[in-house]
Amino acid sequence: MRVATWNVNSVKQRIPRLLPWLDQRRPDVVCLQETKLSDEAFHEALGADLADRGYETAHVGQGQWNGVALLSRVGLDDVRAGFDAVPGYPESAAPPEARAVSALCGGVRIFSLYVPNGRVPDSDHYHYKLEWLARLRDSVGNASGDDAAANTMLCGDMNIAPADADVFDPAAYEGHTHVTAPERDALAALEDLGLRDVVRERWPDDRVFSYWDYRAGMFHKDLGMRIDLILAGHPIADRVAAAWIDRQARKGSKPSDHAPVIVDLDDAPDGDVGPVVPPPSNPAKRGATKVVLPQSTE
Repeated sequence: MRVATWNVNSVKQRIPRLLPWLDQRRPDVVCLQETKLSDEAFHEALGADLADRGYETAHVGQGQWNGVALLSRVGLDDVRAGFDAVPGYPESAAPPEARAVSALCGGVRIFSLYVPNGRVPDSDHYHYKLEWLARLRDSVGNASGDDAAANTMLCGDMNIAPADADVFDPAAYEGHTHVTAPERDALAALEDLGLRDVVRERWPDDRVFSYWDYRAGMFHKDLGMRIDLILAGHPIADRVAAAWIDRQARKGSKPSDHAPVIVDLDDAPDGDVGPVVPPPSNPAKRGATKVVLPQSTE
C-alpha cells in the first residue's frame, strides 16, 4: 500500500499538477492539506476526476482557508472530522478549524493533518498550536482497537521541523516558530505513543526537506525544511519498504511550496529510491553563507 501526504497550497490551483501526479505515482491513499475549498467546491472541482481514478474521498473544508482531504483506493471507512476535544481558535471553545480528517484505509487509521502554523513564538497562535497538538496526542493515546496508536498513521503538514538536521541552517531559524523546544517537545510526545518518523528512520543521516519558500530562490538552493511528516505505529512502521520525498512535484510551473512525502508498505514499486527524488543538483552548503529567511525581512 502506497501512502502519500501533500500540502497542495490550494487544490484548485494545483489540479493541473495533482491529477498527472496521481497517474504517475499511483498512491493508494493520499492525504491533502490546505485545499482551501468548501466541501461542495472540492467535490465539484475534483470529484469526478478522482472517482474515475478509483478514489473514494473525504474532505473537511472551510472555504478559502485550511482544508484537509483523504483519497483512498483501499477503502474509506469510519470517516471522522477532527479528533476528540479538538480546540478552536481564537478561543478553545470556538468551532474547530478544518485541520484534521481520518478514516480506516486498508485497515489502518490514517489522519490527514494540517497543524496550526503558530506564526510567532509566544503568540496566541503559538499557544493554540501547542494546545492543538496536546489534544491530538490525548485523542490518539486514549484510543483503542482499530484506532489505537499502533494502528495509526499521522500524515501531513506538521509545521514543525523535528530536529536541527531538518532545516538548512538552524541559525537562520532562531526566533522563529517550527523549531522551538515546546513545538519539538509536542511532536516528541506523539512519538512517545509508539509512533515512528518513518522517513527520518529510513534516512537518518541524509539531507531531507519537504518545504521550500517560494521566495529568494530557496528551492533551487535547497534551502528548505522537513515539516511534512508521516508518523506510523510500530507494526505499520515495520512494514515500510520505502520512504521518500517526491521533490520532482515541487519543480516546474506553478508548484506548491511543499513536496509530497511517499511511504510504501510491504512492497516498493519504484524500489528503495533514496530520501529525495530527484536529489537537488547544487545545494548550498550548510553554514557556508549567512542566509536570512524571507519572512525575516517583512
